[in-house]
Parts: sequence; structure tokens; C-alpha cells
Amino acid sequence: MQKAIQASIAVPDEQHVPQQGKQGFAQRFMQLKVGVIPLPLYVVFAIIIFAASVLGELPNDMIGGFAVIIVLGVLLSDLGFKLPILKNIGGPAILSLMVPSFLVFWNVLDPSVTESVHTLMKTSNFLYLYISILVAGSITGMNRTTLISGFIRIFIPMMAGTIVAVGAGLGVGMLLGYSAHRTLFYIIVPIIGGGVGEGILPLSIAFSQILGGESGSYVAQMIPAAVIGNVFAIIGAGLLKKMADKNPSITGNGVLVKSKDGQKMGGSTYDSLKPDFLLMGAGLLFACGLFITGHLLSPFIGIPGPILMIFAAALLKIFKLLPAKIEQGAYQLYKFISGTLTWPLMVGLGMLYIPLEDVAALISIPYIIVCATVIAAMILTGYFIGKWVNMYPVEAAIVTGCRGGLGGTGDVAILSASGRMELMPFAQISTRIGGAITVVAATLLISVWGG
Repeated sequence: MQKAIQASIAVPDEQHVPQQGKQGFAQRFMQLKVGVIPLPLYVVFAIIIFAASVLGELPNDMIGGFAVIIVLGVLLSDLGFKLPILKNIGGPAILSLMVPSFLVFWNVLDPSVTESVHTLMKTSNFLYLYISILVAGSITGMNRTTLISGFIRIFIPMMAGTIVAVGAGLGVGMLLGYSAHRTLFYIIVPIIGGGVGEGILPLSIAFSQILGGESGSYVAQMIPAAVIGNVFAIIGAGLLKKMADKNPSITGNGVLVKSKDGQKMGGSTYDSLKPDFLLMGAGLLFACGLFITGHLLSPFIGIPGPILMIFAAALLKIFKLLPAKIEQGAYQLYKFISGTLTWPLMVGLGMLYIPLEDVAALISIPYIIVCATVIAAMILTGYFIGKWVNMYPVEAAIVTGCRGGLGGTGDVAILSASGRMELMPFAQISTRIGGAITVVAATLLISVWGG
């Protein structure tokens, strides 16, 4: 039937050809999309948001913030998926993170735009809501056996990767003319310290108390390494995804641990179920409750709230204390949020958490090489050690590589580039516990070593 129709329109009357050509162009234009949004509709949305910002009418609240990050996130991620070279090295994450950062650095964006995004990301704490939903849903929706094995084994490649990264970074740094002291404390440690809030800020306070001076000066010296390291970790995750696409035997497609016979352990039991929106609402309450629990207990236990949240979710899953329906709702909410708001979140992070002025002040070719060496050493070690302890090499390398960069912010970007947001709980363990160990060790060492 389709062939018959095509044959009937193959030789149209001459006088109708121009009109059909015009209709064909219009139809093709209407079929163009930015992400999943038709291009004409996307242009209308973008013009409305731009006009509101120029006229000073962009709401300084969650509505304005979401409008900005979504309209930019949809465009930049779509370009990242399509542009040559970039699409193979985590292009969506790189563009969504770095382009907004450059726009802020060049003062291109209207102040009302950055204010509304600031309100969403920092005042309303959207980043931690996102992470809470991902942790709650990915852990409770995970195969129970995989969860137990993963939490136990992840420490092996994590610690091995840290040791190799420190050794390789020191060697290359000294070879390129940096002192061992500067290479370790101002390049390597900021990269593996667990991010800005959990790593660099505590380190800057400790350094100022031990060495003297203002803590802000130490922050400015350490942040560039974390930012550059995070970019290389994103690129590494994108390359690992490309490797996995070409060689499926080296990846669990988001599953970290192999079973004893070398086969893939089961994924989530909720993948085959239809989304239940009422249960997703219950899953949101569960995610918020987990975060608040960690926040309440942190001052008494001395462990960061996000880590307590992860452990609480894991214990609920391991001991089967949570109703299956709540697990389903939390998991389906996680799949929805990770599928729709990851790239917009990257835009917000790029605008507020990537200070390019600090990076530009210290950047040099040797500096970049040392940062790249630290990340490459961690990823390669995670790959081969993970394979040795019966983990999927790609997933083990990605989780180990999450040590490099910007804490929870970096985890989201790295896992987004790899297409494996299911690894968020393990990435958070690697980043936060590994970062805490790094902060304590660096503080003790610099108190002995001095300036």
C-alpha cells in the first residue's frame, strides 16, 4: 500500500511541483526537533524566556530557574549528542556544564538569569533534591545481591586508584618542574578531595590555620585543579561508554558486580512495571525523608549527611524493611528525574559552581598534564583492579574516576557522560568517603610537612 501511494505521487503534475516543494520544506522544518521539542516551539519558548529576562520580568524563583536551565539544557545536550568527536567523549555533559560557565565568565547572561538559577540551585537546594532522589531510587530499586557485593568491593579499586593516582601525579608533576609539595597539596589533593564543599573548603580552613594566611587564597589555588580534573573525568567517562558500546563483554550496562559464575547479576525488578504516579509521589517523600534523616543525625555521628542517607537506604534494602510499593515508587521517580532533568541540572552547575576566572589564573600546559595524569591513573587502575575483583571493568573505572573533581556535582556530570546514572550510590561512596579520607590525611601530612 505504501509503495502504491509513493508511486502515485512520484510523477506529479508540473504545475503543482513548486507548491509541493514549499510544503515539503515547511513539513521538514516543523519536524526538526531540539531534544524532543519541535524546533518552532522551542524557539518560541526561548524567545519568551529571553524577553522576560531582558525586561526584568523573569521570576526569581523555581519557575524562572527551571525555565532557564531547561531551555539551555535541552539545546546543549542535543548538540552534545550530535556533534562529531564531542558525542563520543561525553559531549552533552561537557557542553551543558562548560558553555553556561563561559557565558557567566563573559558576562553574556542577564543578571536576572543567574539570580533565578541561584535561587533554584542554592536557595531551594535543587542539587541535593536531585541527588536524594537518585540515591533513594537507585539503591532501593537495585538487585539486593548486587547492592551487597558492590558496597563491599568498591573500596578495593577506590583505594588502589587513589594510591596510583597520587604516585603518578607526583612523578609527572616533579618531572614538569613542580615541587612535590605543590603537586600533592594544590593539584592532586583538590582533585581527589571530594569536591568544593566537602573537600576544598575544609582543606582551605585547615591550611590557613596550619600555614597562616586567608583561607580564600587557598581556595583560589585549589579550585582550578578540581575543575580541570572534573572535565577530564567527564571525557574519560565518555570514552569508557564508547568502549562499552563496541565491546559489550566489558560492561554491565550500569551493573557494577558480576555473579560468581561471571554472569551479569539481575538489574532492577521494577523495570518491567508500568509507572505509577501516586507511588512516585510516595517515592519523593521517601527521598526527602532520607535526606532529612542524614541531616539530623550528622552532628551526632560525625559522618556527612549524604553518606548517612546512602547507608540508611542500603540498610533498608538489605534487611527488606521497605514495602515493595515504596521501592517501586522511588525507583520510577529516579528514572523520571534522571531522564529529564540531568542536563538542565548540568547547566545550573556550570553557571554557579565552575569559576572560570580562578581556572584561567593558574592554567598552563604542565598544570593540565598533571591533572590529566591523576584522572587517567585512577580510571585505568579502577578498570584493571575492578576486572580482577570480578566487577565489570567499565563500571569500576567510572566509579573510581568519580573521585576526580567536584563531589556530588562531578558525580552527576561523570555518570551522565557515561550513561550510567544507576551507579550514583557507589559514586557517592567513592567520592565522599574517599574524599573524607583524603582531607584528613592531607591535613595531618601538611601539619608535619609545613609550607
